Amino acid sequence: MTDEDILLGIALTVALATGSQILANKLRVPALIILLPVGFTAGALTDVIHPARLVGPDFPALVSLSVAVILYDAGLGLNLRNLTGRTRGIVVRLLIIGILVTFLAVGGIGPALFGIPLRVAAMIGMILVVSGPTVVGPLLEYVRPTDRLRRILIWEGTLTDPIGAILGAVVFHAVSTSHRVDLGRGYQIGQFLISVGVGLVGGAVGTAILWLTLHKLRLGETLGTLAQLATVILVSAGCDIVRDDTGLIAAIFTGLAITNLRGMDMPARRPFLETLVQMIIGLLFISISSAVTPASVVPVLVPSLILIAVLVLLVRPLIAYASAWRSDLTVAEWGFIGWMAPRGIVAASTASAFSATLVAKGLPGASKILPITFLVIVGTVLLYALTAAPVARKLGVVRSARTRPLLVGGAPWVIGLGKALETAGLDVLMWAGLEEERERITASGIELAHGEMLATATNPRARLEGVTAVFLLTDDDDFNALASVVIKDNVQGPVYRVGPPRDSHGVVAPYTGGDILFGRALVRHRLAARYERGARFHVQPGSQPIPADRDILFVVRADGQLAPVTGRQTITPLPGDTAVLMGSA
Repeated sequence: MTDEDILLGIALTVALATGSQILANKLRVPALIILLPVGFTAGALTDVIHPARLVGPDFPALVSLSVAVILYDAGLGLNLRNLTGRTRGIVVRLLIIGILVTFLAVGGIGPALFGIPLRVAAMIGMILVVSGPTVVGPLLEYVRPTDRLRRILIWEGTLTDPIGAILGAVVFHAVSTSHRVDLGRGYQIGQFLISVGVGLVGGAVGTAILWLTLHKLRLGETLGTLAQLATVILVSAGCDIVRDDTGLIAAIFTGLAITNLRGMDMPARRPFLETLVQMIIGLLFISISSAVTPASVVPVLVPSLILIAVLVLLVRPLIAYASAWRSDLTVAEWGFIGWMAPRGIVAASTASAFSATLVAKGLPGASKILPITFLVIVGTVLLYALTAAPVARKLGVVRSARTRPLLVGGAPWVIGLGKALETAGLDVLMWAGLEEERERITASGIELAHGEMLATATNPRARLEGVTAVFLLTDDDDFNALASVVIKDNVQGPVYRVGPPRDSHGVVAPYTGGDILFGRALVRHRLAARYERGARFHVQPGSQPIPADRDILFVVRADGQLAPVTGRQTITPLPGDTAVLMGSA
């Protein structure tokens, strides 16, 4: 390729990767649904983005390092505190049973469906055991299942990637060195354990380096992110040099260890790293799918559709049922788990790397590995993207769309506001630091958050699960201001604070930005004073006119969304809404 072709190929790949993800965001669909067909089409129409021509034989190594960065970022999102005893058991069973059953099923029916040797079918079966957070995560954000289901599926999808990649390497060596699937009477199992050991050692080295750079040297966000990227690439490349595909284990172990080590305080949101991961995902899917030609897809199209049907309708439900046996999962929960197993980036990357080598070795049927994997990825992602949300609603495992507010504060007027929001139909949660305030909340009948909840919320590496809006209403204006800044990225929704007095000389409160509840007229001390003089909170239908002696504070929309009056916006109740007001008793 000429220099002009290379520049055009790079520019076109970046443009297609970015444009596809923007379009997917606007259409509210997983990005893979757009990325794969766009890459396939671009590869059919032009040769400039084909990885074999644009990058050359070094493309598999580049893919391996890129996937390592993706899995490191995924590992950072795995908090061991959310993996309790029963949930842990379900995840472990999903991993073991899922890998075994999928491998045997695809390996068993592959020769009959595609006319390929058993060892090629075994290779495809091990490639298809993986799922991945890059596809499961966006689907779950769209479907919004319960927190427990989300944790189970994210853990399963994240952990199957490195395990499946290592097992894929083991099977690859077994089928490429003989004329059959040769496990060598335990030899390959021993090789797998050695590979895991190498990956864990690399992960330990990466963890030590990051502990030194992030905890001891206390690098800022920019240098800290740079140190993370350099460390992940270093340990992943080093492990892959020692043994193939062990870098993925090292990457995910490093992320998992760093996010769970005491004192590390990794932020829940990592804007630069998340942006980089999104770009890597787009570039990889465009590049890999462009390598799949229409001529290779047509002969395996119908058999691949049959394989997808077997995986979706038989294999995955069987795995979910076996994993949920004698657990505390409800029928609806295991039913949804049985309807969520899309394939993602690791399946595509391993298929791309292994198939090229096996084709070069002259293995019959190896040329079908990549197109079959491509079709299974497209088919499963498309099917689950279109059906997961209605299936979740039918099973009743969707998280409520209604706002669940957390009210922080235990003053009498705050409790009165909480009771009014409950009357308006919301599931209210409250937290207070003083024991007498906590007892007051409990006596009112409002659900009290556990004692360490706000400490968890202010931890940069934690997220508040189940809470979709936070209202900081304590008597300490500086606390409210600081907390609004610290926890805003740890909540799946907005954070508001009650306003300080206009003439306040607090350390932080008068100078901190952010939306102020109810505007400057109803600041904290005025709300408390009015409540002490007998004013109360009232709830009325949005169709009724607002009395002149009452101030509107909130509107609960017909769909359960809570809209507060703030210093920047006023709210007008509509028919079907519920208004929360403050006025005389």
